[in-house]
Amino acid sequence: MADQLSYKGKAITRVGNELYYGNPQDSHVVFMQILSTEKVDGVEVPGKVHVQLLINDPSMPPRARIVRESDKNGLYNALDIGEIWLKRALSEK
Repeated sequence: MADQLSYKGKAITRVGNELYYGNPQDSHVVFMQILSTEKVDGVEVPGKVHVQLLINDPSMPPRARIVRESDKNGLYNALDIGEIWLKRALSEK
């Protein structure tokens, strides 16, 4: 089951350790995969997160859809870079 959240006015859809950030009808979306977690005050929080800016075209091969990618420490850092990449990609239309 997917959790529906938002960050800076854009939707985040989470299924397990995978998150999609952005509007599914836009030309690009951000995909994040939580690679590790750590306990902070007894709560599991994301540690290492792999971030990819993807072209939102299912007819393209999966590897060809990747525009940018990076590994970040913490979900906030991953969301922050994803927001920057997505904003730039959508403004280049």
